[in-house]
Amino acid sequence: MTDRLYYHDSFLYDFDAEVREVTEGPRPALILDRTAFYPTSGGQVFDTGWITSDGNTKLRVAEVADAEDGRVVHYLEAPAKDLKPGTRVHGQVDATRRRDHMQQHSGQHVLSAAFVRLHNLPTVSFHMADDYCSIDLDTPTLTKDQIESAERLANEIILENRAVDVRFVTRDEAGKLGLRKLPPAERDELRLVDVRDFDLSACGGTHVHQTGQIGCVLLRKVEKVRQGWRVEFIAGQRAVATARRDFSTLTEAAGLFSAHVYDVPQQVRKSLDEIRSLRKQREQSQEELAAAQAAVLLAETPETNGRKLVVRTFSERELNFVKLLAQKLARLSSSAVVLLATTSPQPSLVFAQSPGQPFDMGALMKETMAKLGGRGGGSKDLAQGGLGNGEAVEATLNGIAQKLSTDLEKLR
Repeated sequence: MTDRLYYHDSFLYDFDAEVREVTEGPRPALILDRTAFYPTSGGQVFDTGWITSDGNTKLRVAEVADAEDGRVVHYLEAPAKDLKPGTRVHGQVDATRRRDHMQQHSGQHVLSAAFVRLHNLPTVSFHMADDYCSIDLDTPTLTKDQIESAERLANEIILENRAVDVRFVTRDEAGKLGLRKLPPAERDELRLVDVRDFDLSACGGTHVHQTGQIGCVLLRKVEKVRQGWRVEFIAGQRAVATARRDFSTLTEAAGLFSAHVYDVPQQVRKSLDEIRSLRKQREQSQEELAAAQAAVLLAETPETNGRKLVVRTFSERELNFVKLLAQKLARLSSSAVVLLATTSPQPSLVFAQSPGQPFDMGALMKETMAKLGGRGGGSKDLAQGGLGNGEAVEATLNGIAQKLSTDLEKLR
């Protein structure tokens, strides 16, 4: 069993210890008799830092985890070649990372308590990631007013700089103290984190001494999940850094619109409306252009064996337009067989025919793509495919056209 120093002082970053076990292999690790490194547990992620021996060997602690027997495992970036059981070492926790975790975890306690006090919405799980934290609330609904009021109360408690105390009690004693949530019956002794006159919870994590050290809590996102509603939040310096990034993004966007940051949503809506309008105009123009070009192509194409075989290769035409043109050709004539291609921006083929014509364009496309190393397919009357390059497109179309002409001759 490892003596967990962080239980008693979350601000302890340096400590001395003795090596109890050294593990080699793909994941070298150390087990110490005592540690201030926090292992992943209870929704809080692990500490990182360094372990140094008297021989000035400095090892990076990359991850910390709980073993099933209650010991704490310190996974290292490199093997501990100079360390043996009994060696005295010095541990140093990454203080910046630890302080961030304390702010997030203590912020979660305050925020969860605020949701309970104001709206009787209990937290069923907590997750801490590198860039955000989240709590899952046991509720079928969650309103904007509930979210904002809980955030406001949490920040009021932070501003009051209430004491955050830690104490150990028996499970029987804990059951009489009105904990926000009593954990499953696994231990006879529980570690309680007490936000003075606001929240009392059983927790093994690292926490601040005063709520003012949390800095602030900022709610960022809510979403419906299977067990209720998930609320994403950030606290402390993480919240400040994120707010700064958000403001910089808004400022840049406002500059592009030549507007104030608060007018960005209105400008975005206006731009989206204009884009939708332009898209409709473009689609209408494409329809008109395809219809006109189809009429010209049909007029230019002589009828052979009772059918019009239209073969064209385009450059600088998008696949959508080529496909639309093929559809127009097949609809404007009752006897059209269409072989179209575009060489850029994406080399593509489109085959089509008027309803009732004898070919299977889907099968023809698959056969063609197999030869050219592309992918495609479709229905009997319309098919499309894409190629890696357009070098053989025109020659391929001409070859297919000759084959279809021969087939049509046989059908006379």
